[in-house]
Amino acid sequence: MGLSKTDRRLRIKRRIRKISSGTPERPRLAVFRSNKEIYAQVIDDTKGVTIAAASSQDKELKAEGTKTQIAAEVGKSIAKKAIEKGVSEVAFDRGGNLYHGRVKSLAEGAREGGLKF
Repeated sequence: MGLSKTDRRLRIKRRIRKISSGTPERPRLAVFRSNKEIYAQVIDDTKGVTIAAASSQDKELKAEGTKTQIAAEVGKSIAKKAIEKGVSEVAFDRGGNLYHGRVKSLAEGAREGGLKF
């Protein structure tokens, strides 16, 4: 019997986290995707501090359209918040998810918002 979908994702996530961590100059943009929502955080791993966070549940986000369109809005929102805090470059952490669909849409939205990966 093979790995379950969740076990596979967690194995990939651990493998990614072994090599990438957020520094003060280039924090990590971590993405978590549930079935309904999507969340993004800009994290400085040296201090263990979340610099900025955005999600599809935020009140200021007008949650209309498909989940992919909402993910792009979350990307723009996290980019805006991160730039306000003085962060322009990030390391992208897809959290074990494939770079496809909502995760890709969030990344492209963040790039549109002015973040550099």
